[in-house]
Amino acid sequence: MKIMIISINDISGGAARAAFRLHESLLQSSIDSQMLVMDKKSDIDSVVTPYGSKNILNKIYHKTLRIFYTAYEQLLLKKYKQLKNSQWGPFLPAIIKNPRLVKGINKMKPDIVHLHWIYAGMLSIEDIAKIKMPIIWSLHDQWAFTGGCCYVANEQVTLNSDFNTMCEKYTTQCGKCPFLNSNKTKDLSHSVLKRKEKIFTKTSSITIIGLSQWLADCAKKSVVFANRNIVCLPNPINTNIFKPIDKFHSRILWNLPQYKKLILFGAIFATSIPHKGYDLLLEALSKVSSENIELVVFGASKPKNSLAFPFKVNYLGNLHDDVSLISLYNACDVMLVPSRRENLSNTIMESLACANPVVAFDIGGNSDMIEHKKNGYLAQAFDTFDFAKGIDWVLNNENYDELCKNARDKVVREFDYAVVAKKYINLYEKILK
Repeated sequence: MKIMIISINDISGGAARAAFRLHESLLQSSIDSQMLVMDKKSDIDSVVTPYGSKNILNKIYHKTLRIFYTAYEQLLLKKYKQLKNSQWGPFLPAIIKNPRLVKGINKMKPDIVHLHWIYAGMLSIEDIAKIKMPIIWSLHDQWAFTGGCCYVANEQVTLNSDFNTMCEKYTTQCGKCPFLNSNKTKDLSHSVLKRKEKIFTKTSSITIIGLSQWLADCAKKSVVFANRNIVCLPNPINTNIFKPIDKFHSRILWNLPQYKKLILFGAIFATSIPHKGYDLLLEALSKVSSENIELVVFGASKPKNSLAFPFKVNYLGNLHDDVSLISLYNACDVMLVPSRRENLSNTIMESLACANPVVAFDIGGNSDMIEHKKNGYLAQAFDTFDFAKGIDWVLNNENYDELCKNARDKVVREFDYAVVAKKYINLYEKILK
């Protein structure tokens, strides 16, 4: 059985890292897996690019295509002058086609093509329909079934809106898009969703994977994937690498104090992307009653206009390897994830695997990993009082060691490489039959 995993990157970004981990887990389970990416950062031989290491002309073609794609789509979006890009992430029409890449995929003849994050100049919707092999598509966000947004906005496009009030036009027909701040019924979101509907009705052999139960349920409600085979399967993690190590020495490595309660917050662009909840974190921490605390932030350097936290903040900048992450998770006493949007957070899974409890809002796929008051705390959505309560509850818990054990046990039991790879292999075999 030959599997081709397709992602725009291999180890750069959360979705790419999740896809790469699945690729690794399949290789460890003796499956012939190959990963096809546009931007390769790893040195793994089984990760390849469509232009090869020596084909300079092909490489120039793909790079030029990406540049043209970006410029053209920005031109399309220019008329939506109040586009809420800074709050909700990119809006991606995925119009530019990449026929050479599709031709190359079909020429390689894998048994199954497993798509992950493939927009932003890699594959258009029309390209996907031309892939000749059975397709599995793991959804890392909502883009596949929306009119172009990666996460839906609400009607007023306010940051503190609850998930229950989110725009659900993708379940019927997009238009008058709150993300684009558009008043037109037939706007860009309408045309993008129509394209997706039209193309996917012609794509018979496609299976959709929601990496969290929340996202699988969203896909089932969508007009694009109506009556499709939609399953919920998680990302895997290597629990032989992400594991508990000595807290004392971990703190020495990071020059962190030994006798403080250390709370950890981090993500890519942790302090600059609103949906990561940096402002909610500040609000919650102002209500924490626990004493002797320091905050540790990774994924961002100290901002010029840093927020006034009630205690010392240690900014560690961007981390680029798993060893650094693992030692940091183990150095701290609790991981905080105040995000407004999460599918199946790598950060939560990694922290739990290192026996570090997590406090997060009960949104998205967080409840797939966090069992309330068993291995962490699920606060009511965007309720900073409850979030602060969760921090206090973890830090002062008389059964803290049991919380840590439960955190690790949950991940080993449900998300370990061998456990998850077996589920994917069963799905592949079922599709091929």
